[in-house]
Amino acid sequence: MSLGAAEDDSASEIHIPAEIDWHMLDKSKFFFLGAALFSGVSAALYPVVVLKTRQQVSPTQIPTLKLSYSIMRHEGIRGFYRGFGTSLMGTIPARALYMTALEVTKSSVGTATVRLGFSDTTATAIANAAAGLSSAMAAQLVWTPIDVVSQRLMVQGCSYSNSKSSSNVIPNLDSSRYRNGIDAFRKILYADGPRGLYRGFGISILTYAPSNAVWWASYSVAHRLVWGGIACYTNKKDESCVNGCGYRPDSKAMVAVQGLCAAMASGVSAMITMPLDTVKTRMQVLDGEQNGRRQPLTVMQTVKNLVKEGGFAACYRGLGPRWVSMSMSATTMITTYEFLKRLSTKSSESSTQ
Repeated sequence: MSLGAAEDDSASEIHIPAEIDWHMLDKSKFFFLGAALFSGVSAALYPVVVLKTRQQVSPTQIPTLKLSYSIMRHEGIRGFYRGFGTSLMGTIPARALYMTALEVTKSSVGTATVRLGFSDTTATAIANAAAGLSSAMAAQLVWTPIDVVSQRLMVQGCSYSNSKSSSNVIPNLDSSRYRNGIDAFRKILYADGPRGLYRGFGISILTYAPSNAVWWASYSVAHRLVWGGIACYTNKKDESCVNGCGYRPDSKAMVAVQGLCAAMASGVSAMITMPLDTVKTRMQVLDGEQNGRRQPLTVMQTVKNLVKEGGFAACYRGLGPRWVSMSMSATTMITTYEFLKRLSTKSSESSTQ
């Protein structure tokens, strides 16, 4: 099933290269090149993730520019890359699981929905939503422990690390607590067991699974709407066009449309899932206190503390950096991903064997 395939007559004038399905890929090349490309993407976007995480953990709203200046002044460039090594080590296996589940689900569900009689547009949206859901759930098996460790490292040394944001919350941010990712992993495992590494796993699934489903469904719809609009524009511009002629977008046009659709999908996804992401981050980083003993916060305790600090708006702390991060990540991800698939396509000789 081709994502770029047009359903109506007007869209058929846009000659978009056919979608590359799972069976058409050289898997070893796909995973090797994918690890290299997405590691570079992660390095470029990591500072924005650090800003978002610190804003979510802060007991008060901190403007993004002020926070950036504070990190640069007191911690230097390294402050924007706290926990990056740990994050990078987890990105490779998590991305491998993500891409495998994404492509396998998209291909199988897309074929099944078309056979059930759904239109190509509807079948594409359903397949992309199902693929986003399954890929997020698969990736979280690896990503949640990495997220817990890297976020603990991200917020170490914060200026608010020794102040309590609420009477029953301990900002677990002692700058001398963790020397590196391995030390953090060992200490969390010793203190809380495996459950400590999977703190917030449930809320992570509730955050990322719907977010990915919404993103991929929104992206497929936006993709068709944008190309449909371009088709209408080109048809009106060249009314003398007869059957067989049409607009063939070059690589720059393809990348521009993919980036625009990714940013549109990211805006929808970020607005819908931001409160869940804030709750998830706080559950993974902060501890509660009861009868003088430290214990993980529950979802309800986290929500109550957020509302107490700043009302419902507190759940949207870090929305700006998160939307920017999601948009930049999604734009680079989808363009890199499509480029990766074309680089990894089997040769015509091997694919026919």
